[in-house]
Amino acid sequence: MTANLSFDALKKLASKGEIDTVLVCLVDMQGRLMGKRFHVSNFLDSAYEETHCCNYLLATDLEMATPEGYEATSWEKGYGDYVMKPDLGTLRRLPWLEGTALVLCDIIDHHTHEPVPHTPRQILKAQIARAEAMGFTPMMATELEFFLFEKSFDEIRKEGFRSLTPISGYNEDYNIFQTTKEEHVMRPIRNLLFEAGVPVENTKGEAETGQEELNIRYAEAMLCADHHTIAKQAVKEVANQHGHAASFLPKWHADKVGSAAHIHQSLFKGDTPAFYDADAELTMSDTLKSYVAGLLKYSTDITYFLAPYINSYKRLMPGTFAPTKIAWSIDNRTACYRLVGDGTKGVRIECRTPGSDINPYLACAAQLAAGLCGIEEGLELSPPVTGDVYKMDDVPMLPHTLRAATETLRSSDMLRRVMGDAVVDHYTRAAEVEQETFDAVVTDWEIARGFERA
Repeated sequence: MTANLSFDALKKLASKGEIDTVLVCLVDMQGRLMGKRFHVSNFLDSAYEETHCCNYLLATDLEMATPEGYEATSWEKGYGDYVMKPDLGTLRRLPWLEGTALVLCDIIDHHTHEPVPHTPRQILKAQIARAEAMGFTPMMATELEFFLFEKSFDEIRKEGFRSLTPISGYNEDYNIFQTTKEEHVMRPIRNLLFEAGVPVENTKGEAETGQEELNIRYAEAMLCADHHTIAKQAVKEVANQHGHAASFLPKWHADKVGSAAHIHQSLFKGDTPAFYDADAELTMSDTLKSYVAGLLKYSTDITYFLAPYINSYKRLMPGTFAPTKIAWSIDNRTACYRLVGDGTKGVRIECRTPGSDINPYLACAAQLAAGLCGIEEGLELSPPVTGDVYKMDDVPMLPHTLRAATETLRSSDMLRRVMGDAVVDHYTRAAEVEQETFDAVVTDWEIARGFERA
């Protein structure tokens, strides 16, 4: 596997004319890559140290609007600059784009020269630092599920997003023949990501028409989130190069199963898995038990970071392999937390709540925030549930709307303590903006339902 580029290796590739462009990118609140395309000579001369961006990039929505109500930036404050500080450890070649390399940036306040606390990478860094102070290294892996469509992004957009035909005509879960027909897209995704230093394990058909899953080997938490973000970008760009659209919308049709981004997580002490105890029941260490107890206790607090949009909650429905209730289980896909790999050193907990629309930095940070609190508080783990969790009336519900999740985020003493008031208030406002925007829209459903009969 090709490792990330060193600065010296980039110089050599540039001198041979193999790299002429460097994407200098931040990760925005929505988990998207935003930034500039530098000529490699300018990047090597000066931009490797820093460049600048408008601070509204960390206070906007999917439409790139400039909503009011953010403390960090506003029209009154003039929408100034942030410093984009390239993290040269993230430098890598993007082989699906000709002559192109990528570097991810940390965001620094132009005036104080301090990290901007509400940036996704900084939020995750803060939780990793908490874990490290406790002697742990967080290890994580995310699954990327998405839909491939017959037509391209531009064709679908010009047709008003109404001509949505998946690339396959039947449920292709694990189906080798159907996925063979999609290899013109999926094979280059696997190989090009691997060449870019993203340790792809496999792809497979998922449980719907045109639905795919991409799995990447576990890594330290920050690298896991970096891999997820780069992979999501690659999936869209490679699909587009082949005339198809790839969508990470969790629920694109009421009658279709949604797309998830399950998070597998564990803690290590050095090279030793801290979640494993060979002599314990299910080989679950006390650390793992308290960590899972923290996830359970604070599930409602962190739901927004796992389901950040109106559409996110359309996926969380009974009988869809997406969770609706707060419980943990042993290898049971009806619960929001599933124990995986018991009896092995790979024992870990999988969170099944996140949808394919997550920002992986925020979602992983939220999981760590809750789990580490469980360890700090010495929480005891309740027994696992068995059977169909969907039908259990005595199991608490996850927040089932964005409005509900916004309130649990706003009122979370835990998140205010471990992330800070500024971060919680910033993302509470982001949630409010999403809700306010949706509330102002007249939907096709309303018109069809009431145009004649109301």
